Amino acid sequence: MTGTGRNRPWLAAMLAFVPGVGHAYLREWFRAILWFGLVVSTFTLLLDEAAVAPLAESASVESLLAFAQLVPLEAWVALVAVTLLSMADAFWMATRENVQQQVVEGSTCPHCGMELDEDLTFCHWCTTRLERPAEDDDPATSR
Repeated sequence: MTGTGRNRPWLAAMLAFVPGVGHAYLREWFRAILWFGLVVSTFTLLLDEAAVAPLAESASVESLLAFAQLVPLEAWVALVAVTLLSMADAFWMATRENVQQQVVEGSTCPHCGMELDEDLTFCHWCTTRLERPAEDDDPATSR
């Protein structure tokens, strides 16, 4: 996070190239575990034992090349798709969190950039509906 308390969406997306890391940067721990688990389970389900055999024998450059050649195209496509979706989700989460932080601060409208009135649930300049975070339910105030 930056010094202003805002996240950098592009940094989150680039970190999400390794699924789960971008979400960990955003402190979205549950999503980080889910994305990492999705990559591992996708790759595990689409690989057969013949593809993993070169890696089990030795950890050399030749065994990595043999492994890459034995992995089916479907597994590579699935891995790339999951990685791209993870990057897009991290970017979206960081952007959404920044907009929510801006609305909480009450400074400007996330759509038009004009100054907001804190009492309204919409921007009186462009009529964009503002989704403010729900306040804690206090039993004393609900009576």
